[in-house]
Amino acid sequence: MNGEIHLHDSVALLEDTPAKHFETGVPLLLRRGQAGTVVMTYGGNAFEVEFSGRDGRAYALLPIPADRLMVLREVPEPVAV
Repeated sequence: MNGEIHLHDSVALLEDTPAKHFETGVPLLLRRGQAGTVVMTYGGNAFEVEFSGRDGRAYALLPIPADRLMVLREVPEPVAV
């Protein structure tokens, strides 16, 4: 079970992933590094991720296994010295 990824986390793909446009059904290729937001969790093993443009409109929504995602961090973690 993945303890690092949570609902509403910003995540990025670790590999290219085929998808279809959310509204039109046109085939898309989401590239490694493509950023999205977790909108649903499936027991910590997979996550529904929404991919959106700069305008905030979703263009893809699909389940992604946990091992194909990484969490994007906004602040560094402190370390003990």
